[in-house]
Amino acid sequence: MASSRRARLRGPPDGGWGWMIVAGCFLVTICTRAVTRCISIFFVEFQAYFGQDYARTAWIHSIVDCATMLCGLGFALCYSPAIAMVGKYFNKRKALAYGIAMSGSGIGTFILAPVVQLLIEQFSWRGALLILGGFVLNLCVCGALMRPISLKEDCRTAPEFLEQNYVPETEKQDLKRMSICPPLIKLWPHECLCYCSWKEYDFLLMPGFMVLAVSILFMAYGCSPLFVYLVPYALSVGVSHHQAAFLMSILGVIDIIGNITFGWLTDRRCLKKHRYFCYLFAVGMDGLCCLFLPVLQSFPLLVPFSFTFGYFDGAYVTLIPVMTADVVGTSLLSSALGVVYFLHAIPYLVSPPVAGWLVDTTGSYTASFLLCGFSMIFSSALLCFARLAKKIKRTHLRPLTGNMALKQHIWTNGAIAYSVTAELDQRDGEFLAVDTNSFSNR
Repeated sequence: MASSRRARLRGPPDGGWGWMIVAGCFLVTICTRAVTRCISIFFVEFQAYFGQDYARTAWIHSIVDCATMLCGLGFALCYSPAIAMVGKYFNKRKALAYGIAMSGSGIGTFILAPVVQLLIEQFSWRGALLILGGFVLNLCVCGALMRPISLKEDCRTAPEFLEQNYVPETEKQDLKRMSICPPLIKLWPHECLCYCSWKEYDFLLMPGFMVLAVSILFMAYGCSPLFVYLVPYALSVGVSHHQAAFLMSILGVIDIIGNITFGWLTDRRCLKKHRYFCYLFAVGMDGLCCLFLPVLQSFPLLVPFSFTFGYFDGAYVTLIPVMTADVVGTSLLSSALGVVYFLHAIPYLVSPPVAGWLVDTTGSYTASFLLCGFSMIFSSALLCFARLAKKIKRTHLRPLTGNMALKQHIWTNGAIAYSVTAELDQRDGEFLAVDTNSFSNR
């Protein structure tokens, strides 16, 4: 029984209880991201009630988003762990699982946007917020579905730690058979915590993760203001309140299609190795949508915008956890996602007030939407240039690696043979060391 259980845990099960995890994450995204998006429907109500300008009113939405991504408070205690749990249960069908789980944001927006507008009309904005608060209590049910799982790759030893003098020799053998953290926390808490903390976040020094992190900063800056200002912008060009709320519903339901179809497509063998370019293409398309938004000044023109922006928004949101897992690995996914969503927090806090200040200053939404569009396009272009630079460098080093790396020259002198190994530095093509070993000629 124990051996079969260990065999099942050698890798993600790609099914079973994992689908319950997906269902729980689906409900979490409805109760967190969809509810946060619907706050934009309250924007006009807040502005009218408090009598403030765009920049000050935007702080309400930006603080909600920032607190979700930055702190261990509120929605953050549910959102990031739920996303990480999906990655622990799936590998081969990871993109599809994330597509289904993240589609809760779109479905929730599609349903809640018109419902929130009706609640505001019937119970005022205060009553609508109270009802939404009761709905969010369903997060307790979602938490009950999150069953922890232990994978073989999580139980890693730390040879360099175990080699230290303060670890008794008799205990080293036992520790090598176990996960490094639990026993060491009991025996040597300070040393273990320092070691585990560093090992858990050493992905921060990976060049691939650094580029992804910078790209996410610009992407998050560009996408956040649109969800705040789409409804106010639609109202400013003569669209009715119900039509403006319907634009959010369209964006939400197409977001679902983007989540699931992009997740399914990028799990196919032909596209799985091109997830990177699928992600940057989706981000770039959303940036182009923002650039064209200022010239769309009627409801029939804003509907295609909601379709296009919603689809590609769902596409790249699905691929963020997948991209992160591809860069850092599944074992570090939870910590890496925490950093990724932490990076969302600063742009989420700053970009809506900055966009509102531009509206107050210029009297138009044009500058705000153009800044959002260029920010997302820069995010996509940064990833593109980084990948091209990596490919060019790899192509340059390939002939050197093929001819020189780990090449052995063996000659025999009597009963003794000598082996010379040249190790090539993969970073700059220089030799690191030449090792000569002797062995018996049998």
